[in-house]
Amino acid sequence: METFQGGWRAQLRTYTKPPTHEIVLAAHQLPLPHPDPADRFLAATAQVLGLTLVTGDERLLGLGEIRTLANR
Repeated sequence: METFQGGWRAQLRTYTKPPTHEIVLAAHQLPLPHPDPADRFLAATAQVLGLTLVTGDERLLGLGEIRTLANR
């Protein structure tokens, strides 16, 4: 299974990053209309690392300074 996962991750150029203190603090400070911690960490990670958050969740689109892209 690891070989399979490593293969598609390499092709998609994805990586994992553990939450840093900066990401945790940003997640806590985000003005999201709902308290879902997973959404907070996704949005905060994109914000801190300067990434675009691709999501189908309408609640996460248009988060101000966080770049988002609708996945519909």
